[in-house]
Amino acid sequence: MKNKFGTAVTLGFALFAMFFGAGNLILPPFIGLKSGTEWFAAVSGFFTTGIVAPFLGVLTVVLFGTSFTDLGRKVNPLVVTVLAFLIMLCIGPLVAIPRTAAATFEIGIQPLFPDFNNILFSVLFFGVVIFLSVSKSRIVDIIGNFLTPFLILSLGILVVMGIINPPDVSHISELNSQQSFVFAFHEGYQTLDVLASVIFAGIIISAAIDKGYTNANDRFKITIAAGLISMIALLFIYGGLIYLGAHSGFPLSETVSRTELLLHISNAVLGNNGTVVISFAVALACLTTAIALTSAMGSFLEKLTFGKINYKMGVLLTCLVSGYFSVKSVEEIIDYAVVILGFIYPITFALILTVLFFGKLIFSRAPFIAAVTVAALVASLSVFQHFNLFPQSIAQINSWLPLSQHQLGWLLPSFLAFFIAAGFNSGRKKTSRQN
Repeated sequence: MKNKFGTAVTLGFALFAMFFGAGNLILPPFIGLKSGTEWFAAVSGFFTTGIVAPFLGVLTVVLFGTSFTDLGRKVNPLVVTVLAFLIMLCIGPLVAIPRTAAATFEIGIQPLFPDFNNILFSVLFFGVVIFLSVSKSRIVDIIGNFLTPFLILSLGILVVMGIINPPDVSHISELNSQQSFVFAFHEGYQTLDVLASVIFAGIIISAAIDKGYTNANDRFKITIAAGLISMIALLFIYGGLIYLGAHSGFPLSETVSRTELLLHISNAVLGNNGTVVISFAVALACLTTAIALTSAMGSFLEKLTFGKINYKMGVLLTCLVSGYFSVKSVEEIIDYAVVILGFIYPITFALILTVLFFGKLIFSRAPFIAAVTVAALVASLSVFQHFNLFPQSIAQINSWLPLSQHQLGWLLPSFLAFFIAAGFNSGRKKTSRQN
């Protein structure tokens, strides 16, 4: 077993890099631009959904097993497997992985080589991903020991230089403090990190076991230490990028391009070297996330098919599908991701919260199934709304749901269903004992 601090840093850096992909880089500056002088409230909102919520996902998995599918013991193995499959498609070849390639092309390649073909770039990008993903046992070390330090250094230079010498003064925002918090809270969903957290937790736990942390208590401690290190690193980078967005001097309009804003900030802070530095940072951020997600998808397909699709074949299939979708622009990928996220997020979050808070107190499956089912029913409203189905009925139902204006309409109904099912189950047990 290696020294605990060194292992925690390696795992923490790896987890940071897995989380810090395309969305994590392009969203914070836009949040800062919209929030202006209320940028600190925006940091708090993004911290909630972009850092704390994913950490709860990691915490839940390490408390109740070694992978997300272990939570099936609390709900239903088939239900959790189907949910895991949907999550993997979302954070894998349909949304997150293509977005890493698209963001790298738009921010890292196009400004330096305007005539470079995006299809050729996609082939090259996923060729590198395949090369670095085929050795499953070395994924965490490759990311944590080699790629992440360069990523943090390049982003750290941009953030520190921007704070010391901001490009412009922050403008007075149309959003007040509360509105800035809510806006950033909502934008945090787009990072996909709550979904990714329950999958990345399995990778980090597996790496901890490989490094000698086979005891459950030791494994819990080292994983939590890694999670805290990643949280600190994420807060520094997110906070810095939101601050730079608020002080960017970039014109605010309804058609702001997130990638153009990031390029503007890097050039304003670092001059002619800005494009090179941000290109390097984007390439590393997106590559590390793509490697982690591709590896996770390969492992998942191998486990799901009982080895019929082996790990290397899963990696290849993932890259082929991701490459197909990656030729779309970042904005296009974000647009079609909204409806998928609106359905998957509430279900996953409801499962995480109920298992985390009550998993060691309530052992019946019924309350957890009730919470997940109600979350799914409420989440389906967003799908109907997106396709403009039953608009008046959906609007009426949403007006009845507390917190629906914050995209949390599922929260109270799912917890209410949990407590009703738990009470009903407890009362039935008492009756059966009396009889």
